[in-house]
Amino acid sequence: GSGGFGTVYKGRLPNGTLVAVKELEMAMQADKQFQAEVKTLGKIHHINLVRLLGYCYEDNRKLLVYEYMPNGSLDKLLFLDSWASRFNIALGIARGITYLHDECQECILHCDIKPQNILLDESFCPKVADFGLAKLMKRERALSVTTVRGTRGYLAPEWISNLPITTKVDVYSFGM
Repeated sequence: GSGGFGTVYKGRLPNGTLVAVKELEMAMQADKQFQAEVKTLGKIHHINLVRLLGYCYEDNRKLLVYEYMPNGSLDKLLFLDSWASRFNIALGIARGITYLHDECQECILHCDIKPQNILLDESFCPKVADFGLAKLMKRERALSVTTVRGTRGYLAPEWISNLPITTKVDVYSFGM
């Protein structure tokens, strides 16, 4: 598949483990995205966050290796038949976002929570993915950001009003 910053391939490690390999395009923004994603994901571990297994940063190649999510992204499965499944997915996403905002050493703002950035494993356990726009923030503070971040969708009023952003931007970007 492909995303905003590059192409994602399905691969297999020598031990047989399936992985998703994200090859980032070489633009300056991709370099910043790569560094942000490695820095952020290298510090955090939670059942509802996609796991970074490794990376390659040499010459002009920037590769991120993630655990493989066989059920793809939430945008393809928004209308599951089972209310219980939808409820458990929403609860898992909320737990992942709560971990980022309240349980990490520094508060992490994802800045681009949307169904395409929620991946589902073989048991439909949701995992927040794509941390390329994430920002670290000291607790109990707001963050001043000079440009709107993320992709089309819901925007928090802070973006439009040019006010400092808070954890609310992740809730708004997910459309809640």
